Amino acid sequence: MSPRLLLPGLFLLAACSSTADVSSMLSPYRIDVRQGNFVTQEMVSRLRPGMSREQVRFALGSPLIADIFHADRWDYVYRFQPGHGEVQTRRLTVFFENDRLVRVGGDVIAATDEAPATASPQTARVIEVPGAPHKD
Repeated sequence: MSPRLLLPGLFLLAACSSTADVSSMLSPYRIDVRQGNFVTQEMVSRLRPGMSREQVRFALGSPLIADIFHADRWDYVYRFQPGHGEVQTRRLTVFFENDRLVRVGGDVIAATDEAPATASPQTARVIEVPGAPHKD
């Protein structure tokens, strides 16, 4: 083989191997998949005790799960699966008594004046709506 062809070929091969990993160039493209209701902390902060179901639906959107066996509970579930990376899941549950909002639970919390909203998606909490009657 001629040295004139061999030398440029070696430079080209060396340049390709140093700038990018070959396996990443050959991997298929994966799309980001978003499913469910994306509920933000701002949306949760609009909730007030005693709100009707229609008002909650206006503030948060239609629930992903409205079960006939748990008629006083709405579940909002959001799942984000990036093309490359970890799956993220967020849950929010809204509880009603006599068709009025009494409490909210899940890993999306509302920001208040005293404490900013700093919940991670892995921590689930039950949040009492201020001023709601609490029954045990």
